[in-house]
Amino acid sequence: MTLRKIVLRDSVSITLIVVVLLISGVLKANDAYAKSGNAPLVSGGFSNIAEMAGPSVINIRTERTIKGGGQVFRYFFRGPNGKNDSMEDLFNRFYGNPQQREYKQQSLGSGFIIDKKGYIVTNNHVIEKADKISVIMKNGKNLDAKIVGRDPTTDLALIKIDAKIDLPVLKFGNSQRLQVGEWVVAIGNPFGLDHTVTAGVVSAKGRVIGSGPYDNFIQTDASINPGNSGGPLLNMAGEVVGINTAIMANGQGIGFAIPVNLAKGIVEQLKNSGEVTRGWIGVMIQDMDEELAEYYEARDVKGALVADVISGDPADVAGIKAKDIIIKVDGQPLKNSRDLTRLIAALPVGETVEITVLRNGKPKNFKVKIAKREIIKSDSENFKTKSSDQLGLRVSELTLEIARRFNMPQTEGIVVTGIMPQSKGAEAGFRIGDIIKEINNKSVKTT
Repeated sequence: MTLRKIVLRDSVSITLIVVVLLISGVLKANDAYAKSGNAPLVSGGFSNIAEMAGPSVINIRTERTIKGGGQVFRYFFRGPNGKNDSMEDLFNRFYGNPQQREYKQQSLGSGFIIDKKGYIVTNNHVIEKADKISVIMKNGKNLDAKIVGRDPTTDLALIKIDAKIDLPVLKFGNSQRLQVGEWVVAIGNPFGLDHTVTAGVVSAKGRVIGSGPYDNFIQTDASINPGNSGGPLLNMAGEVVGINTAIMANGQGIGFAIPVNLAKGIVEQLKNSGEVTRGWIGVMIQDMDEELAEYYEARDVKGALVADVISGDPADVAGIKAKDIIIKVDGQPLKNSRDLTRLIAALPVGETVEITVLRNGKPKNFKVKIAKREIIKSDSENFKTKSSDQLGLRVSELTLEIARRFNMPQTEGIVVTGIMPQSKGAEAGFRIGDIIKEINNKSVKTT
């Protein structure tokens, strides 16, 4: 009996110790979270976040007209004996030319309200080429929306509805303060299942997935599926820290969101002018990897190697030259070429910045006036290519048409237009669109 009492007392003591330790751990976690600069945790966890943020998340339905009917249309409306069937003319008399038929294509997406007057953030790919955009609120109300502005480069768009009442809005947080392992919540309309709430953690930051020059995604294991695009990724304070935008095709539970710190300035520009203006200094750059660092005798140097300077553009006027290594912008160190691209793009046109480079191992500072980045687009595919069997590369001389095709300024050199899998070129890290300027310090201008 005495032994049992002792055991009981010890059990109670152990239980109390465990409870105290758990409470202490939670308090320390909350204290660490607060010290990190993030807002306090929402009381009630995921359910309160869902209840608070839900009314600001909307379902987007788009409709666009497709001409030609596509492969499915052609399959069902061609002659019974297939391609080049002599009876196809007879079919066309009754059904018309299937390639000229039109049909309505519908798609789904998500978005969230950022202004009580009806401004909504979503992905560009959700509303691109849409003839009609409908927004469905959580209360079931259906409203037409119009496009305010789009930025295909970052896959962001701003649309607006006229609700005639003040709408519930979501607040932007600070994605820079996000920590790997931190809890996040995604709300959206996957597969048309409106206001689906999923939770997970930040798996990684700064992910590059090959979608564009400003890749800097938040990776999360919070479930994101088709239809989630444009919806918010929220921290535990209920603030938007990302815009859900992509999933890995063959990945399970791997999703990506645009950091809200990148989106803030873009959304503001779209709201004010309907378009995005980006800074430009006129350099062609690449990362400083180990091989380049060794080649240029710049070991342990991080930054962006200047492969070429566009004549007459700001960097050229300031005195920056090819083979300079840009290591800082206004005193901010660079890790790679993407850092430089993002920093310059975010600067206002006309502003002067100090750029620090390493030239022959010595730092030099240059004052560079930011110009506007012009994007030239062309559908032209008419260019001649040559191949190098030894390297497994297909290359072409960099003409004006090629420059337009790859959205780059015209310069001297040859451009990589194709790479054979498992070739020496592929193993070395060549990518389509790379420009070859030199081989062993010798200038290359023609194929």
